[in-house]
Amino acid sequence: MAQLRRPVEHGVPDPRPHLHPLLARNYGQWKWHDRLRPGVLHHVAASGEAVWTVRAGTQRQMDVGTIRALCDIADAHADGHLRFTTRNNVEFMVDAEAKVAPLIARLEAEGYPVGGTGNSVSMISHTQGWLHCDIPATDASGVVKSLMDVLHAEFVQEEMPNKVKITTSCCQINCGGQGDIAINVQHTKPPVINHDLVAKMCERPAVVARCPVAAIRPAVVNGKPSLEIDERKCVCCGGCFPPCPPMQINDPEHSKLAIWVGGKHSSTRSRPTLHKLVAAGLPNNPPRWPEVTEIVVKVLAAYKEGGRPWERLSEWVGRIGWPRFFELTEMPFTKYHVDNWRGARASLNASAQLYF
Repeated sequence: MAQLRRPVEHGVPDPRPHLHPLLARNYGQWKWHDRLRPGVLHHVAASGEAVWTVRAGTQRQMDVGTIRALCDIADAHADGHLRFTTRNNVEFMVDAEAKVAPLIARLEAEGYPVGGTGNSVSMISHTQGWLHCDIPATDASGVVKSLMDVLHAEFVQEEMPNKVKITTSCCQINCGGQGDIAINVQHTKPPVINHDLVAKMCERPAVVARCPVAAIRPAVVNGKPSLEIDERKCVCCGGCFPPCPPMQINDPEHSKLAIWVGGKHSSTRSRPTLHKLVAAGLPNNPPRWPEVTEIVVKVLAAYKEGGRPWERLSEWVGRIGWPRFFELTEMPFTKYHVDNWRGARASLNASAQLYF
């Protein structure tokens, strides 16, 4: 029997054995690059070698048939090499410009739009929803599908002032991360506890430790060990449900969606920023979530019209101010936009006047 390779259980695996040979030869030695068209990047190395990268959008949730189809395209047009970005765009690298057009034609013929580079709306980063997560209030994948059906033109074109990163998450623990626009699902009611099952299924100290705001404490209910919640502290995050399923938080009526604007991870041009709440309590209305789509389209339209070249969405809002932002997007400013959680004193504006 062949000797099995022992697993490497420390550090990040070396990616170079999996790179396109041209990328491996010129690793870290790139001299300049440009974009030939939306979805096509052209990099030239100090050695004079060049590589063309074609980026296409995928559906994020990969089935075996899709992966095999993408691998067949890579075998036919890109010497068998492809890679996925963090937003599940798929990228094919080729070593000659003559290979670009046939590759694009094949991708578009099989339903994979080419784009997502430069000043465009990239594919939406999102959590796994009901497929993998145990506390989602809805399926982020469905929200992404609904949005990208509407925003397809902004993916295949580069007409925004700057790149736009959109994220979604299935709960407010927020696996989606910061984004120019973020769609978060809200649990709006504290968990409903089935006290008869807590002692049988839950390790109570672990559940108490899981709560980020110390709203859960041990209790005895009907003579059995159980848990209780201080609803004045509870932020309805849903973090208690995975270690204790009898603390049911999913609710078809009280699960809502919220939209946040202005997040940025990078330090390019300006410092990183946290996104801010602009719409809350939107109905969880599958399968198309029209209320969410309407607001996202309004925000993007206002940014596209009013943003200066290379101005990220957070920089645009910072320049015009939040009052003007709410006017342009025709959204009301309500009490729910005020951060009044007792644990957020450091972020509150502690003056006599409220600036938003």
